[in-house]
Amino acid sequence: MIVYDLSCATHGHRFEGWFSSSDDFARQSEDGLLACPQCGCKQIRKAPMAPAVPSKGSHGEALHMASGQPDATKAALDALARMQAKALENSQWVGKDFAERARQMHYGERDSSPIHGEATLADAKEMLDEGIGVAPLPLPVTPPDKLN
Repeated sequence: MIVYDLSCATHGHRFEGWFSSSDDFARQSEDGLLACPQCGCKQIRKAPMAPAVPSKGSHGEALHMASGQPDATKAALDALARMQAKALENSQWVGKDFAERARQMHYGERDSSPIHGEATLADAKEMLDEGIGVAPLPLPVTPPDKLN
């Protein structure tokens, strides 16, 4: 993954974008798939970024850093992200209705199917007390209506 600092041409709003490669950024930009999350401007450019300059004596460590993470950490996070994405492939986003839907399926009021969404800590504890199998996702999930 490559993380770019981006900005919109209209107001100069700065935000972060994650891409699988520099070609991926170029393709999404050319296809008009990028938009400023604040104003919706579709003219997006890479913003200047500060280089990572290693302190004296840590040159070897700096060579093994990517996006601020050691290679092993980055590889583990990438693997975790891939596993989570695979697990959610056939799962339906139900948003804030998660607790209600999970209960309906548990008590046979609705057909069982894989779902994911949002629940308060109190809701999660109550569902576990009721014997409903729930677990937090290890990485944040952007709701479909919030994606660019």
